[in-house]
Amino acid sequence: MSATAPAPVAPAAGFADPVHDAQATFSALMWAMAQPGRPVALATRLAPPPPLSPELAAAALALFDYETPVFLDAPLAAVPEVALFLRFHTGAPLVSEPAGARFALVADAAHLPDLALFPQGEPDFPDRSATVIAAVETLSDAPLLLEGPGIAGTRGFGAAPLPGDFAARLRANRAVFPLGVDLILCAPGAVAGLPRSVRPLEPGSREG
Repeated sequence: MSATAPAPVAPAAGFADPVHDAQATFSALMWAMAQPGRPVALATRLAPPPPLSPELAAAALALFDYETPVFLDAPLAAVPEVALFLRFHTGAPLVSEPAGARFALVADAAHLPDLALFPQGEPDFPDRSATVIAAVETLSDAPLLLEGPGIAGTRGFGAAPLPGDFAARLRANRAVFPLGVDLILCAPGAVAGLPRSVRPLEPGSREG
């Protein structure tokens, strides 16, 4: 008597209304990048496989396609259902090294990979850089003070958890502008953009 083959695992559901939901998510992400450091509401009913958060999943479904290689951090890469979800709903190829990525998904923002490991763009094609999308638990208006395009004067920003040297990483990323990496932070119900053009001021300084 032959053993019955296990039934294939079905991926978690994607957007209920793919066109409308993708457009709404894309709009929220673009507003977040246009207003660096300012949280923008992002509502989603997705229930992706953990540790992929609903907001990370929504960003992926709105931005990824078969031409966008994606790097997953260790917690995400360790869960086969995450790869299945992304491949099924976006067709995006997954890469094992940051240098080959067009996008990156990070579930453990406290151990955010070095941004310099990702494609920085080229002098003639700065858009050939990576966008790193990381999940955080909270967004706030402290302790960093940001300046740059899209910010009138300065804007307070904070998120947790993040590496202790996060401000220094942002300054190093800004130092190679117009090259560098764009960063999107996803918290429950909201997103915030930190494009490569943004710069955190040094403590006690408005000149950086």
